[in-house]
Amino acid sequence: MKKIIAFVFLFGVLSSQAQVTFRPGIQAGLNLAKLTSTELGIKPDFYIGGFGALRISKLYTLQPELTYSRQGGKGNQVVGTQTTYNPQTNMYTNSVVSADVNASLQYISAITINKFNFNENLYALVGPFFDILVADDFKTNPEGLERNFSKGQDIDLGIVAGCGYSFNQNIAIEARVKKGLTDAYINQYVYSDSTNNLVFQFGAAYTFGK
Repeated sequence: MKKIIAFVFLFGVLSSQAQVTFRPGIQAGLNLAKLTSTELGIKPDFYIGGFGALRISKLYTLQPELTYSRQGGKGNQVVGTQTTYNPQTNMYTNSVVSADVNASLQYISAITINKFNFNENLYALVGPFFDILVADDFKTNPEGLERNFSKGQDIDLGIVAGCGYSFNQNIAIEARVKKGLTDAYINQYVYSDSTNNLVFQFGAAYTFGK
């Protein structure tokens, strides 16, 4: 009988310490996006979305997220070659043609974040994401070369990892790295390995309630 009473008491203590809670929140921040295996550089843009934080214990929080994320790349890109005839030498020469390219890829992102709390303020996060491409746009300078570029697959899968700091129960700042695993971008004139999304994210989150 004493063992049963002790077990019930211990179970009650552990249950009271767990205190599973659910709190919704919103987040937004800066994207520094790049398309790997291309000559394009970093393209600054933004992300914004919402989440639900299911805190299961003091050490672990499960956080599903739904986010609108603008990604892509920006820079000078080879678009082909041109042949020039020199009548003085009676020879043809080939030269590389390049253009300034602004590639915009916009996604709705479903993310499952696993948050590990080191203490009341500092935490690490990691989880998979499932992105659906909702819009794409390609601008070039000189104009008229947009047809040389196109989107890759409409679905992107990958992983997010990062860390964050909570100032209190509501406000936090985060730094994340988002790496896609599927082809995201095609240059018709240049063969390259798989071109993936790579995004560095810096933002803030606000969690409602206490």
